[in-house]
Amino acid sequence: MIRSMTAYASAETTGPAGTLSCELRTVNHRYLELSPRLPDELRVFESALRERIGARLSRGKVDVTVRLRGDARGESLQVNAGVLARLSELALDMEARFPRMKIEFTELLRFPGVLQQAEVDPDLLQGALLEVLERALDALTATREREGAKLGELLKDRLDAIERIVADVRTWMPQIREGLRARLESRLADIKQPADPGRLEQELVLQITRTDVDEELDRLSTHISETRRVLGMKEPVGRRLDFLMQEFNREANTLGSKSVDSRSTNAAVELKVLIEQMREQVQNIE
Repeated sequence: MIRSMTAYASAETTGPAGTLSCELRTVNHRYLELSPRLPDELRVFESALRERIGARLSRGKVDVTVRLRGDARGESLQVNAGVLARLSELALDMEARFPRMKIEFTELLRFPGVLQQAEVDPDLLQGALLEVLERALDALTATREREGAKLGELLKDRLDAIERIVADVRTWMPQIREGLRARLESRLADIKQPADPGRLEQELVLQITRTDVDEELDRLSTHISETRRVLGMKEPVGRRLDFLMQEFNREANTLGSKSVDSRSTNAAVELKVLIEQMREQVQNIE
């Protein structure tokens, strides 16, 4: 299945630790490259996060941003009664010594250790992280598949155009060979000395052999069929398509180098334009 490597998705959930959100941004890359950004309390789960993403994606540069907001965490705050009692004693003692000094209750709460965050079960926290990640990955995959479907249609259109050009060149080849024979006979006719018919035939065969493109046309047809087959595969196909684009380009170059007719020369140029358009699209396919 064709999947684009460029997409964005996000998901959010609320649990005992607060509101957990996950954002995924992906762009094209030759391999899978992950750049996770996690809050300190979730860094211990980075390995599990990388493993989960690696199981779902095969290529692309992936920026992962996880945020943990304390909307619900205020309910889990606890007061350290022992520390607060000791601070109260000290405050009363200071007030007795310095009557003008005032100590606000909120100032006591700011003292380190007075307010404590209740511990959240690490397994629950990891489960929440992976659950929100999974939902973000589902949304990301759906987006990549939608974009991939569009890319697939563009590639199929270019393949159809390449196939038409190959068919045209096959049709032209008998005429091109006849034109080559006529030009060779015309040149020999300009020579005052009579030409050996056998030598004429040898030269003609040599020229036709040098300009024969049947093999290149056959390989182009094979590449067209293989590309269509690959486009229908369920697994990631970006690397296969990238290799096929190189093979397409090689045959187009050879076709152009063997050309002795303006029609086949123009066909080779048009082929290279279409192949380059396909190559640019393939760079963004997983």
